[in-house]
Amino acid sequence: MRTSEIARQAALRLLATVALVTAGPALAQDGTIYPLEAPEEPNAIPLGTGGVEDQPASETWFRQWGDPMARNITTATLTPFLPEPDKANGAAIIVAPGGGFRWLSLGNEGWEVAEALADRGIAAFVLKYRLQPTPESLDGFRESMDRLFAEAGEQSDDSPGEEEPPRRPRWDLSNQLEDAEAAYAMIVDRAAEWGVDTSRLGMIGFSAGAGLTMHSTLHSETMDLAFIGPIYGGMGAVEVPENAPPMFNVIASDDFLFGGQFGVIESWFNAGVPVEFHLYQDGGHGFGLGNPDRTSNRWFDAFIHWLDVNGFLEASPEA
Repeated sequence: MRTSEIARQAALRLLATVALVTAGPALAQDGTIYPLEAPEEPNAIPLGTGGVEDQPASETWFRQWGDPMARNITTATLTPFLPEPDKANGAAIIVAPGGGFRWLSLGNEGWEVAEALADRGIAAFVLKYRLQPTPESLDGFRESMDRLFAEAGEQSDDSPGEEEPPRRPRWDLSNQLEDAEAAYAMIVDRAAEWGVDTSRLGMIGFSAGAGLTMHSTLHSETMDLAFIGPIYGGMGAVEVPENAPPMFNVIASDDFLFGGQFGVIESWFNAGVPVEFHLYQDGGHGFGLGNPDRTSNRWFDAFIHWLDVNGFLEASPEA
């Protein structure tokens, strides 16, 4: 059996396992945080980037809105979702889930997105990156999340003036950048095995994962991304690198991270780098591939079309 087919079957088993574990009565679909036994991740490859300093707790999982999420991640991994050989087009994408750098929404913003990409012939790689420590107890974690969202609500109430500098992460992202760089290096190293054209290797991320995607674009000295897709990430202005890749950007107008800002879009536009921006009427924050009856539900089709029009889904004649 080919490596790509083995990887695909493992990925499908992972999604099926998560679906069974997270399925339950309607109560399980509300916003309450419930404990969750860690699902098997048979195809996850350790990146060997080390642990997390001053981490008092081990990795644990929970579910919210029916989605599996992990916190206190100290071992970064990369999980390939490879397309069927007759669908594969050589394009590849690193997928970075979000969660405020305190947890990862691995189902909604990781595995489900990667499977959708693989169905379109794109090799997808879910990056499970290291996180900031959170309280060991679930109650303590709930309280810390409540504080986080309260702070986010306070920030969204303040309309930033034109002269206000963009907000920056409140902590060092060197661990997360190291994980992203290790993921990129692994894909490049195993490109022949995984059927990847490294000239068409990009990265998308959601919320904090969008922040990591942007941070990697702005600060990495080893990643040469062909394109990026920050999905409902921060919108503040940035200093665009000389060799910045084309950007596909998505956010909803009712997302607390939007707040009427277009800074990052203007930065890309003023730098003369191709940028496509979708501001949806509704969708809130954290919608992943989409929620029922929201205009933002069509973003994924628009993204695939953007990749296609820009030539990322077809090998160049000299390749």
